Amino acid sequence: MLIFNTQNELVSHLTSVSNAATSIGFVPTMGALHQGHLSLIKEALLHNTIVVVSIFVNPTQFNNADDLAKYPRTLEKDIEKIKTVSDAIIVYAPSVDDIYKGKTISQHFDFDGLENQMEGKFRQGHFDGVGTIVKRLFEIVKPTHAYFGEKDFQQLQIIKKMVSKFEMPVNVVGCPIYRETNGLAMSSRNERLSEKERNQAAIIFKTITQAKKLFATKSAQEVTEFVAKTFEKQPDFELEYFQIADEATLLPCLRKNKTKTYRAFIAVFVNKVRLIDTISLN
Repeated sequence: MLIFNTQNELVSHLTSVSNAATSIGFVPTMGALHQGHLSLIKEALLHNTIVVVSIFVNPTQFNNADDLAKYPRTLEKDIEKIKTVSDAIIVYAPSVDDIYKGKTISQHFDFDGLENQMEGKFRQGHFDGVGTIVKRLFEIVKPTHAYFGEKDFQQLQIIKKMVSKFEMPVNVVGCPIYRETNGLAMSSRNERLSEKERNQAAIIFKTITQAKKLFATKSAQEVTEFVAKTFEKQPDFELEYFQIADEATLLPCLRKNKTKTYRAFIAVFVNKVRLIDTISLN
C-alpha cells in the first residue's frame, strides 16, 4: 500500500501512473474509519482504475474547538482497516500545513442558500470549511469519481453544487447510509459513546423511521411535533433540530407538494456527542 504525506509526492505518483484511460476514484475521509467508509472504498474499487483515500481532520470545518480536539485520530488503525479491503489503495494523509500552507482559513462560498439550512444554522462557517477542503482535495487528486455517504446529505448536495459552480470535472457519487445492527448511522463520533449510550441511540433511527410513516398522512408540522415530543421523554438526549426539507433546495417543507422529493434531517446530542441522521420520505 502506498502512503503519501505531501501533495507533491501524491501528484507526482498519480501523474506517473495515469493516462487518458485512467479513472481515479476518490474517498475523502477524516479518519477513524468504520464499515461505512469501507463501503465507499469498495464502491470506488468497482468503478475505477485507481482509488485514493484521504485521511485528514480538517480544522476549518469545526466551529467548536473542543469537538476538533476530541475528534479521534487513528491513522495506523485506519490503514490496517483499508488493507482489509485492498492493498492497492493509495492513502493521502497530509499535515495541516501541507493542505493550507500556513494559512488555515476557509474560502467563502455561495452555495445558493443550501449552506443556510440545518447544519449551516447550527455550525457557523462549517460549509465554508467543507467547501475549502473538498475543493482543495479535488484540485490535488483530480478524481474522475468522488464518493460520499448520504448520512451527510446536506454536505453531499453542497459538494455537488460546488462542482457545478466551479465546473469541476468530477462525478460526485452519493452512497447509502451504512448502519449498525440497531439502526444507528455509522459515524466516527459513535466511538465516543459508551456501550449503553450507543444502544440507547437506536432511538434516533427508530424515531425518523416512524416520522417517515407518519408523513404519509400527516403534515410536516405534525411530524415535527411528534419527533420533539419523543425526545422530550428522553432525558439523556437533547434534540438540536428536526427538519423536513425539499431534497433539491433543502428548504423546509411548509405544505406538501406531490412533485417534490422530501427528506427528514435530525441532529441530536448524546452526552455532548453530536449525532446526525437522515431518511428519504418519498
